[in-house]
Amino acid sequence: MSARLREHYTNNVLPALTKEFGYKNVMAVPKIEKVSINIGLGEATGNSKLMDGAVNELGAIAGQKPVITKAKKSIAAFKLREGMAIGTMVTLRGDRMYEFLDRLMNVSLPRVRDFRGVSPKAFDGRGNYTLGVRDQLIFPEIDYSKVEKTKGMNICITTTARTDAEGMALLKQMGMPFRQ
Repeated sequence: MSARLREHYTNNVLPALTKEFGYKNVMAVPKIEKVSINIGLGEATGNSKLMDGAVNELGAIAGQKPVITKAKKSIAAFKLREGMAIGTMVTLRGDRMYEFLDRLMNVSLPRVRDFRGVSPKAFDGRGNYTLGVRDQLIFPEIDYSKVEKTKGMNICITTTARTDAEGMALLKQMGMPFRQ
């Protein structure tokens, strides 16, 4: 069983983008390369139990075991020593990535309170899109009773698009709910 969003991309998005931008080659059409999800936990310096919860929750959301990120430098003002665990991240590719994006766009984002769409300004100039989520409880995989602290996360969608317009068109066709 392949991902529903991948089939949508091949059947609907590819022809639409080829028509819109006039690509000669199928390989020139932008596609989503990877999705990285990152939870930064600065307060894990004082309480190391927070890290276990973040790792378990990110694993449940992504369906893949996350990596713990460690501090590169010591910063005395933040009570941070080199090598301390300060975050967790996961990179999704292939079917897992499409499954996650499908759940994000159709289930999780509409659950955000007062949701009017994601900002169309969060592109980086090279067609990649980043969005921040303030609360991990919008994902249905998270059990509300087991959460001790709400944690936000950054979701970065890396595409092969060359410009922001191409990236925007790709994500809009895929079903990303942009604000008007």
